[in-house]
Amino acid sequence: METIYEYKRLEDFCKEVFMKMGCSAEDAALASDVLINADLRGVDSHGVARLIGYVRLWEKDRINPTPNIKVVHETPSTATVDGDAGLGLVVAPKVMKLVMEKAEKVGSGWISVKNSNHFGIAGYHAMKTLSKDMIGMAMTNASPLVAPTFSKERLLGTNPIAVAIPTDKQPPFVADFATTTAANGKLEILQRKNTETPTGWVQDKDGQQSTDPYAVKNGGALLPLGSDRERGSHKGYCLGSIVDIFSAVFSGAGYGPWAPPFVSFLPLPEDPVGEGLGHFLGAMRIDGFRPADEFKYHMDNWIDRFRNATPVEGKERVLIPGDQEREMEIIRKEQGIPLLKPVEEDLKSLASKFNLKF
Repeated sequence: METIYEYKRLEDFCKEVFMKMGCSAEDAALASDVLINADLRGVDSHGVARLIGYVRLWEKDRINPTPNIKVVHETPSTATVDGDAGLGLVVAPKVMKLVMEKAEKVGSGWISVKNSNHFGIAGYHAMKTLSKDMIGMAMTNASPLVAPTFSKERLLGTNPIAVAIPTDKQPPFVADFATTTAANGKLEILQRKNTETPTGWVQDKDGQQSTDPYAVKNGGALLPLGSDRERGSHKGYCLGSIVDIFSAVFSGAGYGPWAPPFVSFLPLPEDPVGEGLGHFLGAMRIDGFRPADEFKYHMDNWIDRFRNATPVEGKERVLIPGDQEREMEIIRKEQGIPLLKPVEEDLKSLASKFNLKF
């Protein structure tokens, strides 16, 4: 069962909660914008459903609502930033501004971040470059819930990658995907709906494929993109590993099994190798390669050709990365955001905790 909420009301409520946590009005608005954009784009696993998780981490003193975000190492095109245990929803957008400043000066900018937290949907951060005629990239490591190919141990996160590429008349190309077959948030949605997972999403504690949405909670693991060796899971494992190294080994964040868990009831690693979660953010000026107008003309041409590919029988059309999310955003801005009953109850509990109206 779902209830529809006008997105601005949900955004205002999130902002009030973040301010109750001690965030400034500016940071609370920024964090809320990231969350609501996830819901608007149809990525419900990373929207307001996550709000209670951030509150619980704050209650455990694992989120600093007033971080001193600072550069700790720098070259003209690169840097390492310490997020001071801030909300990733705030740290990543602020760092993306620094990334674009570097790109404006020297053609590209690349920053690896340590000591941060979950930063929402990767696509939000990558898309910030589009208005600047830059290609944006964003990735982050995450709670270790994923078993590498042939492993029973959980050593990697869902470790998403996002790339946003500007166009001229066509909507931008926006690829935003986990390096697992499915993100953990999708498991949480299936748990709320009391529905099994598709085959290939998870394995049980013995390493056997399962359709139990609670498999990970019961000692199992998420599977890399591809699900098993025969279907290319080693490639998903490689992609997740690259994200982990760029985001955390570069920056000095916790990597692999030492990445801190998002859920507050799990303890932090006893033998940490770094600080907090890590992100990797980048931007490249198009005119570092060819004139921007020329490039965007050919991006439109590329998109036109792929969009007009002959679809297989039973399929309406071929999609371009970003199509579904962009179309969902239009619908949800007009019609509202549907919330499952458990998410609605979580938000009501936060309203009660902080003496707010929901």
